[in-house]
Amino acid sequence: MNNTPNSNRKHIGIYGKANVGKSSIINKLLNQDISLVSKVKGTTTDPVLKAMELLPIGPVLFIDTAGIDDNSELSKLRINKTLEMLTKTDFAIYVIDSLDIDLSYYEKMKLNFKKFNIPHLLVFNKIDKLSDEDLKKLKDKFRNAQFISTTTDIGIDIFKNELIENLKHLDEELPLIGDLLSYNDKIILVVPIDSEAPKGRLILPQVQCIRECLDYGAKAYVVRDTELEYALNDITDVKLVITDSQAFKKVSSIVNSSINLTSFSILFARQKGDLNTFIEGAKSIKFLNDKSKVLICENCTHNTSHEDIGRIKIPNMINKFTNLKLQYDFKSGCDFPLNIKDYDLVIHCGGCMVNRKTIINRIALCKEQNVPITNYGILIAYITGILNRATNMLIK
Repeated sequence: MNNTPNSNRKHIGIYGKANVGKSSIINKLLNQDISLVSKVKGTTTDPVLKAMELLPIGPVLFIDTAGIDDNSELSKLRINKTLEMLTKTDFAIYVIDSLDIDLSYYEKMKLNFKKFNIPHLLVFNKIDKLSDEDLKKLKDKFRNAQFISTTTDIGIDIFKNELIENLKHLDEELPLIGDLLSYNDKIILVVPIDSEAPKGRLILPQVQCIRECLDYGAKAYVVRDTELEYALNDITDVKLVITDSQAFKKVSSIVNSSINLTSFSILFARQKGDLNTFIEGAKSIKFLNDKSKVLICENCTHNTSHEDIGRIKIPNMINKFTNLKLQYDFKSGCDFPLNIKDYDLVIHCGGCMVNRKTIINRIALCKEQNVPITNYGILIAYITGILNRATNMLIK
């Protein structure tokens, strides 16, 4: 894996009416023709994602969205996709055509930016078409806006610098394990190999943990659960064991209680979401009854098997733990319902494929509708009876 995962990039969404120059702005910021540009209204349909390095910020992800002003049936679907991107957006750029200043759509979008806690820049494009007098009036009225022309490059450098300054003030994500480590610590990563394990490679959480061990000068040892006992005999002074959540019960029985133990999924719960909220959500399963509905969400999309953790193993574990046969619904990819009031519990995957903003917004939605939420690893630790041990090192 040579590139920074999109889930670890700051997501920058570009919004506005159709044909205001959103795609052209991305092309100017990237210095290449990535987004399709046309005078035909509605050229951009589904959101287009483009990863890049924006120095000195680092890896970012631009989201080029469809226009928000078309009322046709097809365009309503496009607009819904555009609004869906708000839940992922860390920073927004709202673009207005200087020759067609319609503030009604901007005011609506400002409410959405506020709802999802998204800082934004207002940008007026096509200023080369304005007279000096009209441009002065516009600048006097919108003193905090940026004024550019993607045709003549007027104001592009100033706009880019302002964007960079704004991005510098965004909150940094927690490391996965870096803040838990000291130089030369020994970490054992337990990676079971079953039919769900991708052949010839490790999954993203495992790769990221190994990389952070390298970044912080810790020693990472990678073993299967079948070789863990031998590894613990060979390696002294182990600081932390990190396991796949599915092997929690077996690994916990092998690892001495003096050694810290957690899972990849729980580490992501801390980095991407709200650990305490997830812990309380896991404990809510004791209040479920035979009429309860559970929503299980996984951001990855893949073929399922008899060993699938989200669709097979977790429902079986919950049914056995509660002695109930509950009703389960499943969502994958970016599909997360806005109305979840009918559910008694939401169980989310670790979230390694999405950014923190996505998970935080889903947690906020659950809180707003009074529905408990947890994640795979924390739920499994609770059912297994080792939740305190698995989270003790992470709660400060």
